[in-house]
Amino acid sequence: MQRIFTFLVFCSLFCSSDLLAQNTVTVKNCNRINSAALEFSPAFYGNGMVFVSSRKRTGEVDKVTGETYFELYYADFDEDGMPIHPAPFSAEINSDRHEGQVSFTKSSDKMFFSRNNISKGVPQAGKDDTVRMRVYEAFKGPYDWERVRPLPFNNVNYSCMHPSLNYDGTRLFFASNMPGGYGKMDIYFVDWDGSKWSDPINLGPEVNTSGNEVFPYIHDNGALFFSSTGLRGLGGLDVYMIDLSGSEWGKVTNLGQPFNSKADDFGLILDKESTRGFFSSNRSGGSGKDDIYAFEAPNGLQGLKPVIQATLRITAIDEDNNATMPNVNIRVFERASDGLIKDGNTYAATLVPANDQSQELIMRLNRKNDEELGSPTTVTGRDGSSTINLAVNREYVLLISKTGFKTQELPFTPKAQNLKNTMDVRMAHINCIPLRGLALTDKYEKPIPNTKIRVISNCNGQEVLLTSNLDGTFDHCLDLGCTYTILAEKYGFKTSQTQLSTENVRGSRSFSISMHLVPTNDEVMRKPLAEGTIIVMENIYYDFNKAAIRTTDARDLEALTRLMLKYPTMEVELGAHTDSRGTAEYNMQLSQRRAEAAKEFLVRKGVAANRIRTTGFGETQIRNHCKDGVECVEKEHQFNRRTEVKVLKINETAQYELKPGGN
Repeated sequence: MQRIFTFLVFCSLFCSSDLLAQNTVTVKNCNRINSAALEFSPAFYGNGMVFVSSRKRTGEVDKVTGETYFELYYADFDEDGMPIHPAPFSAEINSDRHEGQVSFTKSSDKMFFSRNNISKGVPQAGKDDTVRMRVYEAFKGPYDWERVRPLPFNNVNYSCMHPSLNYDGTRLFFASNMPGGYGKMDIYFVDWDGSKWSDPINLGPEVNTSGNEVFPYIHDNGALFFSSTGLRGLGGLDVYMIDLSGSEWGKVTNLGQPFNSKADDFGLILDKESTRGFFSSNRSGGSGKDDIYAFEAPNGLQGLKPVIQATLRITAIDEDNNATMPNVNIRVFERASDGLIKDGNTYAATLVPANDQSQELIMRLNRKNDEELGSPTTVTGRDGSSTINLAVNREYVLLISKTGFKTQELPFTPKAQNLKNTMDVRMAHINCIPLRGLALTDKYEKPIPNTKIRVISNCNGQEVLLTSNLDGTFDHCLDLGCTYTILAEKYGFKTSQTQLSTENVRGSRSFSISMHLVPTNDEVMRKPLAEGTIIVMENIYYDFNKAAIRTTDARDLEALTRLMLKYPTMEVELGAHTDSRGTAEYNMQLSQRRAEAAKEFLVRKGVAANRIRTTGFGETQIRNHCKDGVECVEKEHQFNRRTEVKVLKINETAQYELKPGGN
């Protein structure tokens, strides 16, 4: 067990499960990130994971492990939740010594990690000349992680490592061989009182043995997972679980197969729903020495308490008369990091001109109408109220709607300190008639995206300008008591015109119209988007210095996917741009990787790879004043980090067929 010895310098491990009906659990090697070296200890971060690896081919070799020193890597998740494209995580955190297991706060702006005891780049040895491990903290800065510093309970004469922070940031678990323990490595915790950490507290003989207890991971529901050589298991390191959520702890349970094996299994993490996760193992059949494995347990882990649920009682109130409102629809969505709804399918995309002089189109996203979002999560009853259960510490968006009233879009995050919540939602009447329109070709009835819609009031001459979405639809709300002229205009088509009146309209109603446009030539039918058109996508988010796309925030790419699947002859060039930070050479390489990442996203969604060309422009086309040497805030830099789509080719002639009865 050479790895056990290296715990005093650093560590690696994995997991398994008897708690589950074995036929409900699937385990899969994460072969797109595993190498012939060591990969272990994953941690959820953003839309992916951070993990430890010795994959670096050059650099100093640790005499104890026989590997290059461990570094942290990041891999984004694909649409199936599998990690892809591993890349170094942080230039500031990775050093010329070992970095190990990490843990992040819920806001992802602070991290805890293991590292060899070094000061100003110089290893610090104890009395026996051994350089041990310490737990460090770091804060996310505008460029990279910063303010890296060790926590106060570290000591040069023993190791502290494998930090894991609980859901509210008040308790940090870690492994240590400090004096006074029960064995070689024990699991401890420290509490944060708002200003300082407590002294370390040993978890005691319920968890710790005369062997090694390492790699703690605390789940949001209070279950602690860890690995041990001192408890009865299948061999090597096994993964165990104990419920610490109550005043009385549960019993330590071996997860059994398929998590545990005769080899070393360790470093298990579990998602919020407790149905998916990852662990590490050096079992046979892997890609290297230690590999990371993904598992799915649709029925959850038996014996594992569900994530704490909070109740929210919502009461809808008519703002005009203070009466409660029955039959109000309530939809619940998870909230993304930018404050919008995570599910990209809740938004429709529109292409609008960047400005009057520009040939560029900017992709804008608008939330779809309520009826397009599927069935509501719940509906208020006769008393105007309804109760829903929500997982604590998870961010939600609530959409509360009823015909004739303005939809309320409200953020909500339930807290463990308050498991019973109430919310009164005041609903305002809409004093207008909803209009739902569709722009389509007269001959083939094919939707026409990017059609200019003019709504002109015949009462006061006021004009409202709209643009049809990529599916040809548009929405507006018409004031009562007027007649309106509606024009649909698109280059290559004859203008379509109709009139609507909201005079003498009573009760709840809405208008639905189709604007049929007659093409002036066959060319516009073959090319619904002109070749050479540039579409600027501003809603693809990359972290600074990273090529991985935050796929939960890739709504523009989702919309582009739908557009390219709709027009199967469309070929494009994806051009990625960086901000000005970093060297010009590095930014050119980074932008090319970002363009490739955007292409892979489209390919995974079903777009043929040969329809997409990629180009990296680096910092050569900065759109604002934030060039080299100019101080700018993050939002200004993000404006320059964009992906542009140039339409290279499109010919949709074969797609069109005459509608029945057409000529």
